[in-house]
Amino acid sequence: MKQFSKRLFAGATFAFMMSVSPLAFAATPNDQLVIGTSLAQVLSLDPQQGTEVKTQEILANVYDRLVSFDGATSELQPQLAESWEIDETGVTFHLRDTTFASGNPVTAADVVFSLTRLFKLDQSAAAGLKTFGYNKDTVETLVTAVDDKTVRIELTDSIVGEALLYRLSGGVGSVVDSVEVLKHVANDDYGNEWLRTNTAGSGPFTLRRWSPNDLVLLEANPTFWGGESALKRVLFRHVPESQAARLMLERGDIDIANALTAADVRFFDGKEGFVIDQVKTGGFYVLAMNAGHEALSNPLVRQAIAYGIDYEGIGQTILGPYGQARNVPVPADWEGAIENPDWSFQPEKAKELLAEAGYPNGFSLTIKTIAQAPRVDLATAIQANLAEIGINLSVQQGNGADIVAAHRARDFDLLLPQNSAADPTALGALDNFTNNPDNSLEANNAGNFVWRSAWDITEMNALRQEANRERDPVKRAELAVKLQEMFVASSPAVLPLFERFEPIVVNARVQGYSGHPWSLTRVNAVTKTDAN
Repeated sequence: MKQFSKRLFAGATFAFMMSVSPLAFAATPNDQLVIGTSLAQVLSLDPQQGTEVKTQEILANVYDRLVSFDGATSELQPQLAESWEIDETGVTFHLRDTTFASGNPVTAADVVFSLTRLFKLDQSAAAGLKTFGYNKDTVETLVTAVDDKTVRIELTDSIVGEALLYRLSGGVGSVVDSVEVLKHVANDDYGNEWLRTNTAGSGPFTLRRWSPNDLVLLEANPTFWGGESALKRVLFRHVPESQAARLMLERGDIDIANALTAADVRFFDGKEGFVIDQVKTGGFYVLAMNAGHEALSNPLVRQAIAYGIDYEGIGQTILGPYGQARNVPVPADWEGAIENPDWSFQPEKAKELLAEAGYPNGFSLTIKTIAQAPRVDLATAIQANLAEIGINLSVQQGNGADIVAAHRARDFDLLLPQNSAADPTALGALDNFTNNPDNSLEANNAGNFVWRSAWDITEMNALRQEANRERDPVKRAELAVKLQEMFVASSPAVLPLFERFEPIVVNARVQGYSGHPWSLTRVNAVTKTDAN
């Protein structure tokens, strides 16, 4: 398997913060890490609900999963499970002897409760496992406690053991303190209202304060099984303006910036005292087209749009360290990836396709995007490109809650989401793009990436299911290639534009920070040197 995370600078070092006052500026103390970021999409801290990228790094430091995976090697590693065995029908996990931050012991019952809760809540966070046959009706028979420290998860006919482990290593696999959560259940909500703004984990930190669109403050958990953290506090500060974040990083007011524009990232390239970490996510910046729209339901129109975007120009002038052009939803350097189609900027060919589709004079649409780098500039560039072929776009910016809600409700013409690979394999990367078992409005499958675009892909979904069921790795690889070819031939309504990287700029005082492909970066092993 090829590396899942590739960085610009090997052994990159990284950063942290000072006081909780948003107006206080000074060099950050050695025992505090301050991260300047965008908290616009942090809508819930419930690990079985919140799936947004920035939410994951917060949750990764508060909760443990059964297993984790190393971002550089893709190797699965123990976390709450000290060991596990995979057999023909399931996986057995053996838990370490530890406690939650509350002092309650971590037991197999907590694992069962957490996974059951994931499916009973039945929100978008459960989508990655629902596609394999785990759901609110099956979970209680498929996930069981053998004894206080042993958990058994049965495999369905739709998944292999390794794929299950990768799914459980994501944020949705977080294990919550069932005793604590049950104290806060109201109106059969499984404790959701309370867990949206509180935490009940066994990770290296606990939540002290969350002020939406302002800050998240974590404090070290003194009972963490992994030992004492060198950091007493971790502060995520909402700094949505890239130039402001750049100045704060220069001054030492923040230690890490992970929401900079491409231009501001480049500002630090070669600058003494800073390191750039380009984290390869395995995911993509995507142009979602609502196939429920009359024009966009036509594959010829979607193909015209694919030929109407200047990928190379946008990549050079806007994306820079954030991505590279790629229209197949498997990173080009991953095992089993096929060659990119010839969807370069060809406006005359795009106009011919529009005319053939019955739109010689073009039409008008709206493109929605979260007001966050680099997607606003990406939307503006696509607006200019498509104007050349007769498609007039108006750009509508919004906060995370508004745009995500519009996406999930199919309330858009075009929209610019981003995603990550479900696991570090070709099939894992393809999952978001080829999964839609029921396209009907009544299915209300808002957690499904393709369903949101109202794109009916019955045959492709069947091939994806066949590939996931296949136990023979050679045959699985062959089916993954076939699935990519079918995807390209379909003129997709979920069009990958650019393979997505996460460029992170870190003050060189910070040591031991390494960005994770799924933003599951743990910072308990991070240290800081004295300020100059």
